[in-house]
Amino acid sequence: MLKLMTCSLAMLGAVLMVPAAQAQATDTAAIAAQKEAMRKLDWMHGVWRGPAVSQTPQGAHEVTQTERIGSFLDGTLTVMEGKGYNADGSVGFNALGVVSYDAQAKSYWLTSWALGRGGKFPMTVTDAGYVWEIPTGAMTIRYTATLADGTWTEVGDYIAPGQPARPFFKMTLKRAGDSAWPSAGGITKE
Repeated sequence: MLKLMTCSLAMLGAVLMVPAAQAQATDTAAIAAQKEAMRKLDWMHGVWRGPAVSQTPQGAHEVTQTERIGSFLDGTLTVMEGKGYNADGSVGFNALGVVSYDAQAKSYWLTSWALGRGGKFPMTVTDAGYVWEIPTGAMTIRYTATLADGTWTEVGDYIAPGQPARPFFKMTLKRAGDSAWPSAGGITKE
């Protein structure tokens, strides 16, 4: 009986270890799908600069917007840092975004942090750029980006049911150069 219990416990242990081993296994198909999906955003990689204006309750807020964008985790993520500079050189806006692709759901996500807030938002990649939205109760904030003739234009609209879209943000950026960020400069083994 003891021998049977020992054998049963050993088999149970082996069965329980399979899911743990699978959890640690590399999902090469998912990685390949993520890399392929992220290639659609390769046009963004590099350093960008241009004017941006936001409509606030205090009036228009104008900055020189900069973006540095690159791939991370062997091309499975796109990382973005946006920084807007006021006329006096101080930072008037700063944001970090990470675009990911869920291979199972076949959907893009933008995880973003800015202005003391953060969240994970659905993103649609289009032939000309992308669209992402922030649900805010009855209203939605929608950002639509397009690339045309070397210019990246992104507009933000407030969308309320039964009303026309109300624009509140626009940036117009030109590519200023290449960047090895964020993958360059990682910690080495030695």
